[in-house]
Amino acid sequence: MTIVFLGLAVSMVFVTDIVAQIDPVLIQKAKAAGLSQEQIDAAIAGSRSGNEVSKSVGEVTLPGTEITDRIIPETIIPGDSVILPELAPFGHEIFSSRNLTFAPYYNMATPSDYILGAGDEIVIDVWGASELNVRLKISPEGSITLSGVGPIYLNGLTISETEERVKSMLNKVFGGIGTRTFVRVTLGQIRSIKVNMAGEVSLPGTYTLPSMATLFNALYSAGGVNHIGSLRNIKLYRNSKEVASLDVYDFLINGKYESNLRLEDNDMIIVHPYDALVAVNGKVKRNRVFEMTEGETLEDLIRYTGGFTGDAYTENIQVKRKSGRMQEIYTVNKSNISSFSLKDGDTVFVDKIIEEYSNRLVIKGAVWRPGEYQLSSETDSLSELIEKAEGLKGNEFASRGQITRRKSDYTYEVIPFDVRTITSGSSDFLLKSDDEVYIPTIFDMREEYYVIIKGEVNKPDTLPFRDAMTIEDVILQGSGLKESASLARVELARRIKDPESMQYSEKTAEIYTFNISQNLMLEQEASHFIIKPFDEITVRTSPGYQAQASVSVVGEVLFSGDYVMAYAGERLSDLVQKAGGANPTAYIRGASLKRKMTDEERNKIESLLRIAQSSSSSDSISVASLNISEYYPVGIDLEAALANPGSNEDIVLMPGDMLVVPQYNGVVKVSGAVLYPNAVTCVKGKGMRSYLSQSGGYKSGARKQPYVVYMNGKVASTKSFLFIRNYPQIDPGCEIIVPMKATKSGGVGLAEIIGMSSTSVSLASVVAMMINALK
Repeated sequence: MTIVFLGLAVSMVFVTDIVAQIDPVLIQKAKAAGLSQEQIDAAIAGSRSGNEVSKSVGEVTLPGTEITDRIIPETIIPGDSVILPELAPFGHEIFSSRNLTFAPYYNMATPSDYILGAGDEIVIDVWGASELNVRLKISPEGSITLSGVGPIYLNGLTISETEERVKSMLNKVFGGIGTRTFVRVTLGQIRSIKVNMAGEVSLPGTYTLPSMATLFNALYSAGGVNHIGSLRNIKLYRNSKEVASLDVYDFLINGKYESNLRLEDNDMIIVHPYDALVAVNGKVKRNRVFEMTEGETLEDLIRYTGGFTGDAYTENIQVKRKSGRMQEIYTVNKSNISSFSLKDGDTVFVDKIIEEYSNRLVIKGAVWRPGEYQLSSETDSLSELIEKAEGLKGNEFASRGQITRRKSDYTYEVIPFDVRTITSGSSDFLLKSDDEVYIPTIFDMREEYYVIIKGEVNKPDTLPFRDAMTIEDVILQGSGLKESASLARVELARRIKDPESMQYSEKTAEIYTFNISQNLMLEQEASHFIIKPFDEITVRTSPGYQAQASVSVVGEVLFSGDYVMAYAGERLSDLVQKAGGANPTAYIRGASLKRKMTDEERNKIESLLRIAQSSSSSDSISVASLNISEYYPVGIDLEAALANPGSNEDIVLMPGDMLVVPQYNGVVKVSGAVLYPNAVTCVKGKGMRSYLSQSGGYKSGARKQPYVVYMNGKVASTKSFLFIRNYPQIDPGCEIIVPMKATKSGGVGLAEIIGMSSTSVSLASVVAMMINALK
């Protein structure tokens, strides 16, 4: 960034990673050109985000160039010389942190002890009877010249001394100073000084600093000390004499700032190499490397770490030292920490305490407050520990408790005791550290008691056993009886147990039966019958209760839909009669019946399919690929059933049955192992071979014994005798299925049977056959 004032372009130095401090002379020139302090601050702030590196008037200020006169960097972060805080000695990061700066601050009141020198600017304000405002710079000879007064020598004076001298000289001109006329002298622009940095600093050289800079400012400007530089022994020389020694640890740990002296022109700062670096790890608050000076002890090191953590073992500390030919190890007792001197390269380790208790007692079980307790003079016996746990709960297993004690070889032994004698005071038992007392409850010593309610209750369940329970109580917890419950019989089954028996008994349970009323009023015998653990109560279904069951009829009937079975044993003819009879368009001969598959039948089918799936033969199929229908077909002859009601053809209906009365279907479907599966027109009197020829004939490998599935669900197969085949009759709407020949491994497999047809009718037929085979 370039600031132009009075036609003179002066380049100011700004660096991105190393932000250069602006020369105070340039700031004063900018103010003289009429720029405000806010404009200057904004220019400086904006430059810190820029990427240009310019040159100032008359000198180059880039770090790393071979010059000795530098404008001070405000912030310096060495590249390769930065050491991570975990590895660097404690304190080195103070000069490389971006969040901590020791750059000089200019917007501050002039210290009263500030000593003036050549280049400083003073401001003289006179008001009252006379008025005057003048800004004068001290000449190289150390003086200023006031109009009408003459030269005034100020070099080496403080601000307060300067003000008194100026007042004295002005009093000769104006008179009445201090009564009618008042004078104030302040510092304007400060001078720059040259400070030499030598020794183990990151960037040694000569630095241009403001005259208010301190020792810390100079160190920060030079990037701090390098990796072998000392933070404990930084010397300040003035006129070839040592005037101060800075210990950074005093500032970091003790907060002392006295040795941070203000610098003067041509001061020399020398950083010496460190004396000793000592690493600390373990149970201290700062695990770091610390710089130690001659005479400091292990106690001082612990203080620098911030002290021990709460779990530190402090009775002795381990110190490892590289001494001569081999390493040595020292175990420093607590009493010797203050006198044990450390050397360069020592490693200190603070161990943690043993994770065991020296005075712990544990009690658990049938007490009000189980847990851990202190072993003390007040609690060192079993009775005292029980009292400390607020006593027994009342459900204790009183005949026996136990103490688990660790022996000296870290094995354990069990010591039994009688709970009753301890609580009564008849006996007691002294405890040792880490004893664990266990007083079991009566529930710990037995299996969980329960009763079972099942059958015709609203919520069959396994219930927790309660003393004095009756049958009525158990039924109440089962949310009462269902409408289907039998009031004439409630059955209770009780376990037979005889723990002292020496022989086998065939009897496994005692059975009791009771009558019950709708309002759960039991007979007198039942109301006094007390439930025991593990009793099973069963409420039977009333034989006089039947839930409504319905069947349905769809298709060509007058009134299709669902019909409730008014009595058991209703037949096909009864259902057709309820539906108003068949329509004129109905094809009675093709009527079929679909029966709802029960859960038991479905489970059997799925089990068979799983067996087929697990088979290693080529017939194995995927159960998931089969969609087992909710219904399966039942072969019927509705025409014969209607002609002879009550006959064998007039079958008895089952709940969920669906009668389908279709319209006339004038085609015959041919499927399976034929060249062209299709549907052809049914012609009365035409035989099976004619229909097979219309489908292209048999495939290679076809088994030439087709079978027919009729619309009513019945199946007819081809009969063979010698070389004569007797084909089934062909009716309208039927399906001719040609199977494949058996595989070499055996008969026709399940996969082949299902593969013979792609229709739902044939698949349902297979399922129906499987159900019939399972019955």
